[in-house]
Amino acid sequence: MLYHSTNNPNALVSLKEAILRSLPADNGLYMPQDIRPLPAEFWQNWRDYSFAEIGFHVASAFFGEDVPADELREIVHGTITFDAPLIQLGPGEFMLELFHGPTLAFKDFGARFMARLMAYLTRGDDRELTVLVATSGDTGGAVASAFHNVPGTRVIILFPKGKVSPLQEKQLTALGGNITALEIDGSFDDCQRLVKAAFLNQELSARLNLTSANSINLSRLVPQSFYYFHSSKELPEGVEPVFVIPSGNFGNLTAGLLATKLGLPVKKFIAATNRNDVVPAYLKSGNYQARPSVATISNAMDVGAPSNFVRMLALFDGDWQRMSEKIEGFSFDDDTTRAAIRTVQALHQYVIDPHGAIGWLAAKKWSAQNPGNATIVLETAHPSKFLDVMEAELGQGTVEIPERLACLADAPSHSIPMSHEEANFLAWINEQSPHR
Repeated sequence: MLYHSTNNPNALVSLKEAILRSLPADNGLYMPQDIRPLPAEFWQNWRDYSFAEIGFHVASAFFGEDVPADELREIVHGTITFDAPLIQLGPGEFMLELFHGPTLAFKDFGARFMARLMAYLTRGDDRELTVLVATSGDTGGAVASAFHNVPGTRVIILFPKGKVSPLQEKQLTALGGNITALEIDGSFDDCQRLVKAAFLNQELSARLNLTSANSINLSRLVPQSFYYFHSSKELPEGVEPVFVIPSGNFGNLTAGLLATKLGLPVKKFIAATNRNDVVPAYLKSGNYQARPSVATISNAMDVGAPSNFVRMLALFDGDWQRMSEKIEGFSFDDDTTRAAIRTVQALHQYVIDPHGAIGWLAAKKWSAQNPGNATIVLETAHPSKFLDVMEAELGQGTVEIPERLACLADAPSHSIPMSHEEANFLAWINEQSPHR
């Protein structure tokens, strides 16, 4: 299959180019040239498929022309070594737990798949691959875990100073080895801007053999489609779910839209955001206005210029009317989010993180206006990653910290402080090349 830039449908590249170069030279994002629905044979059997087998069929729709079936099956089965259980809170009210991977966040699916696909695409290449990634919290930890000590790779993670939780920061800064963390004096949007600046510098990008692990990279999005199918098949036949997605950079929602292009029936998508509500505002007015992000307790969603918005537009051919008919947007402030954490615990004896709390609020608001729907809220991260917020609302000792996170609490960490100025970052990364 060939891939094109959202800025130029005629600029076609191979899978290897799209995945390893990540960002087109025209500053668009790569999209598949053709997305075809899964065949009838899949739909006749999909409710009997395992999570990994569903993943293989979905991945084949995008990458099957370029990656042999046995290799792709190995990539998918190596990615999905943990479950994504669907938890019922009440009638028609579900939480999809996506935090059972090694770094306790949904981004483990995309990061692990991407690392394996890149390893396949770079076989026989003796050049070191530099993975550059901006994070608002969970992406960096998932990428660091997926690529830690992988031969032939190094990872550079940019995170906003003071805007990720303490345990999230440990996941970025405590591994060492081939992982380098840059503490940027700015916002996630600044981090994302710096990453894009490096890719748009063609000479630098080529010399450092740069690739991105953000959701600008298509190989991050495809595996996130897997769990839309996996959770849907758990509902009674004929029930079309309403997926409620806590959203920041909108990769997760874009992955859901890709699932519908493959034929998955979805009644509605709900984009649930915090005060950084540029997409809900667009869905209401048709006017898109990126703006500086605002810090909140749901920090992974603190994005004021979501990069995947251009992919969303592309999937609807730029038609605001069609997009607003398929996607509803809601936003909530921190006080409302805190109250939701307490309410869910009191009503259901279920502990929900700040991002999932925003999803739950959006699901309740949608259901009040549209009773009788089955809502599936994506619970994107384990509550222990936001321990200060959780203990402030529920009390100390109410959230258990899994050992794979607890072991990092006292681990030494290291990061490099850096300003958000583009010139400073480009000068630093330029110095990293052994071939200057």
